Amino acid sequence: MSTLVRARRIVTATEDLRDGWLVVDDVGAVGALGTGVPPRTDTAATVDGTIVPGLIDLHAHGALGHDFATCDVDGAVAAARHHRSRGTTSLIASVATGSVSDTAAALARLRPLVMDGTLAGLHLEGPWLSPARRGAHRADLLHAPTPPEVDTYLAAADGALRIVTLAPELPGALETVHRLVAAGVVVAIGHTDASADQARRAIDAGATLVTHLFNGMPPLHHRTPGPVGVALTDDRVLLECIVDGHHLDATTVDLVQRTAPGRILLVSDAMSATGCGDGDHTIAGSAVSVRDGVALLADGSSLAGSTITVADAARRLLARGIPLTEVVRATAARPARLLGRPAPLTVGAPADMALVDAASGRWSTLDTTPTSAVLR
Repeated sequence: MSTLVRARRIVTATEDLRDGWLVVDDVGAVGALGTGVPPRTDTAATVDGTIVPGLIDLHAHGALGHDFATCDVDGAVAAARHHRSRGTTSLIASVATGSVSDTAAALARLRPLVMDGTLAGLHLEGPWLSPARRGAHRADLLHAPTPPEVDTYLAAADGALRIVTLAPELPGALETVHRLVAAGVVVAIGHTDASADQARRAIDAGATLVTHLFNGMPPLHHRTPGPVGVALTDDRVLLECIVDGHHLDATTVDLVQRTAPGRILLVSDAMSATGCGDGDHTIAGSAVSVRDGVALLADGSSLAGSTITVADAARRLLARGIPLTEVVRATAARPARLLGRPAPLTVGAPADMALVDAASGRWSTLDTTPTSAVLR
């Protein structure tokens, strides 16, 4: 049984449809879409707002007090549901630095949630990071990668590991990039003190992503451009940006948009306090204090993730005059391409949709089942 949905505007990865309609087929894929008069009107459901692809968050550590690195399965499900309620239909669960045994256990524990579709994959952020650019990650747990450890994590995840962040200057890092890429894992450069040459060699080896650009790396310098300079000028990598008003100044976001057009990705880097309000928490083994929605290490030395969802970042871009079509690319089309998925909301792609309320700008996941209250 197919479902026909109509809206004043439907923005897909490739089209901006006014007075649009979309058919969801009986397996939950986009069967057809267009503008004007749809194939049928008797059972059409019209929604109030703009339909966009469901948001894809490549980097989130949790929500509602649950940290993916340490929480149980029920906690992970609750965290994923929180993000989904804000329009994120595909969530990569980020596992921050822990001991080898704890990290392997977390990957194995979360894997079934990838298999059943609750999560879109797993992201390993640590322990192969630079102590000099560690942020909230515990220095005593950071180290260079070894082939046995790489194999341990790949075996524990058993196909669910989609992204690994590492510092390319560490001994054995380039060999690890080759090993992970061969296993179908996206490699990201992050939490790194690398030189420009070291960052470039990692991209030559197969790295295709930069983890939260500008954060966890040396600042751009006119004589030592480092990983930021390479990221902004090498078209082979996509660039995660945390647009929460704290990690990046608005002018810096403009710089990325103008210097690297078509390569920005919005991520939340949401830590466990997301959805909880202010209080004391932990991430990556470090004490974190959240005040006025800003997560900082207890000693105030570093930001420690964010408390936003991708929809919050999307609203910030829209408020700065970035067109919705570009926001859709940054929140759905580019992350889908990075993960090897079909272009969102094109014919044959999964019908993962979000609804943007025109008045409030709020994102919410659009349920397209015939019995959905959203469509009645």
